[in-house]
Amino acid sequence: MTYLAAKPNSKMNTRQLRVFKKTTAGRTLHMLTCYDYQTAQMLNETALDLILIGDSLGNVILGYETTIEVTTDTMILFSKAVKKGAPSKFVVADMPFGSYSSMETGLANAIKLFQQSGVEALKLEGAFPFQLELIKRLTQVGIPVMGHIGLTPQSVHEQGGYYTHGKSETEQDRLLKEAQALEEAGCFSIVLECVEEKLAKKITEKLHIPTIGIGSGNETDGQVLVINDLLHLGKNDPPKFCKSVANLFETKKKFVEDYLK
Repeated sequence: MTYLAAKPNSKMNTRQLRVFKKTTAGRTLHMLTCYDYQTAQMLNETALDLILIGDSLGNVILGYETTIEVTTDTMILFSKAVKKGAPSKFVVADMPFGSYSSMETGLANAIKLFQQSGVEALKLEGAFPFQLELIKRLTQVGIPVMGHIGLTPQSVHEQGGYYTHGKSETEQDRLLKEAQALEEAGCFSIVLECVEEKLAKKITEKLHIPTIGIGSGNETDGQVLVINDLLHLGKNDPPKFCKSVANLFETKKKFVEDYLK
């Protein structure tokens, strides 16, 4: 398969994504978060590969301290807005905290979110046995799933805060096994968040499906960033691993201040 940079208004599919590897594609897969209709319209006219409606909307849009307060209904509302604005992009939506705490609730909430939002895939955090079984069930009924390991924000309290994962040999072995288990369960791609760079490279080399990194170095098959961090839309500085391309918070403030003069 020949890999070219995505064209505006072109949509990737799971068949292409499952076999995308940077080493053979000659380029990096790019994904950004999006939470609203107008931003989605703009992204729809770019060469962006993937859009993620992240439960990070709880932090950057709704002002929550963590993502834990985000609900399935909230994800449906924002996902529908993004899909209306970016009909030509492959869009992934996060399954929020508590929405897949059991097989029954996970299936019900996943079907509800997938059906009502119109997104192309869902993303689940973690790789515990019941989560792996849920992923198998979802893919069997036709719902594509993106995995997510390393720093999993929905488990930030249990993990003990925000930090780089995979520094010890025990953690490295566990994360590699989790990544392989997610691939075997049917995920078409896996997000590696704040995973130690050498480990992220090793996982990427071991898997046949693409890895998408955030704060995990440059050796993954793809990269994902929160668009609010990339454009510095908020008052606070973005995470250290994100180099903003602008400071639109200050730019917009200046325009408003000029208008008020």
